[in-house]
Amino acid sequence: MQPNVVYFSSATENTKRFVERLGVPAHRIPLRRGDEPLAMQDDYVLVVPTYGGGNHRGAVPKQVIKFLNDPENRSHCRGVISSGNTNFGTAYCLAGDIVSQKVGVPHLYKFELLGTPEDVQRVKEGLRKFWSTI
Repeated sequence: MQPNVVYFSSATENTKRFVERLGVPAHRIPLRRGDEPLAMQDDYVLVVPTYGGGNHRGAVPKQVIKFLNDPENRSHCRGVISSGNTNFGTAYCLAGDIVSQKVGVPHLYKFELLGTPEDVQRVKEGLRKFWSTI
């Protein structure tokens, strides 16, 4: 089975650039309210940035919450990968921890900001291994 990724990226597009380097099929959760909502019928791993500047409140982007509030979308989530900023301290990659707990899927990997080439390689290999077990 081919890895399938759903991701959210803000206007800065840090997460988008990371996902593009993975070279796997990817679907973006819309940034703006008026955009066509994303509906998933296939299994995927979610890539989510952490918001909130170190506060636990607001760590998961509202657009991701809205996407996961759809039972069909939520039912296809098989894991989560998160980005964050180590300056957030204990809230580093907190969005992934929250989604993992709420959806009941593993938090597969954490990376900082844009991710390093090593992060990209680790995630590529990790996705390949993870999908081979599903």
